[in-house]
Amino acid sequence: MNTDLRWFKSTYSGTEGGNCLEVALDWRKSSHSDSQGGACVEVTPGPHTIHVRDSKLGPQSPRFAVAGGAWTAFVAYARTGA
Repeated sequence: MNTDLRWFKSTYSGTEGGNCLEVALDWRKSSHSDSQGGACVEVTPGPHTIHVRDSKLGPQSPRFAVAGGAWTAFVAYARTGA
């Protein structure tokens, strides 16, 4: 498990310093990533999205997020070996 957590303030937190909530993303390396440093993908679930990044670059990696339903469809498709 990756111990590199990325903390961010919840969109439900107030701007006056009260009602603040921070959440963290717990990145997991894909089981299809190799151990030689190549083909590395990490994912982490959010409340409504799945976040994806290249683990070789660590916290500085560009990342993107997809809706949970789209991620589920992608994983199902990828499992078919297509």
